[in-house]
Amino acid sequence: MPSSVRALRGATTVDADTVREITERTIELLSRMLESNGAQLDQLISVLFTATPDLTAMFPATAARELGFGSVPLLCATEINVVGATPRCIRVLVHLNTEQSRDALHHVYLHGASQLRDDLPD
Repeated sequence: MPSSVRALRGATTVDADTVREITERTIELLSRMLESNGAQLDQLISVLFTATPDLTAMFPATAARELGFGSVPLLCATEINVVGATPRCIRVLVHLNTEQSRDALHHVYLHGASQLRDDLPD
């Protein structure tokens, strides 16, 4: 199968709005997303992060750079502030070149974000 541009989703939550928590959970999420999909850094096109308005200690993109994402275009934005939404949540949308079909991709939801997509297999 020829390589195609695909989008990979993921999310996690942090227990506290601290540099350490955001760094650790962002690195954990991105590592699991790459590992679960057999993806390498050179396949990545861009990464969009959103964080709920209660996360202000740092940009998740800064943590991604620690993981080696420095040459990948990264962007952070604030998530829409919806009443009742999962608090302290970091979401990510990764665009990548892959030979996998859309249905073969494994989206990753960790910690308090695991309930966001209960329709996905583990």
